[in-house]
Amino acid sequence: MTNDLQRRVFQHKQHEIDGFTKEYDVDRLVHWETFYDVRNAIDREKQLKGWRREKKIGLIEKSNPQWKDLSREWYESRGPSTRPAKAAGLAQDDSGQSFLQKDESKCRPRSEVVTLLFLRRKRH
Repeated sequence: MTNDLQRRVFQHKQHEIDGFTKEYDVDRLVHWETFYDVRNAIDREKQLKGWRREKKIGLIEKSNPQWKDLSREWYESRGPSTRPAKAAGLAQDDSGQSFLQKDESKCRPRSEVVTLLFLRRKRH
């Protein structure tokens, strides 16, 4: 969970944070969700961590069937402080309703909290 998505993803890509992404050399952001209330973000992160791998894969494949790195273009020519022009992810309003967000200007409040999901794709 973070309140600065680009900074946190950059840290994961550089393996500056101990844990799953560093241990398994994972560097693709395949899913993220934005919450306006930190308590909702904490609850969702706990929920995702409790899910079995198959359920996480289903979530990813619903919103990102090609498993594209959703942050790939963010760092190609500039550093982690650069915000992307447009971002896509799942946002949650204060009532708990989820919706797909496409335009960053409409859904990036100052108090944003983001739950990230990095998952290693099995090779066939």
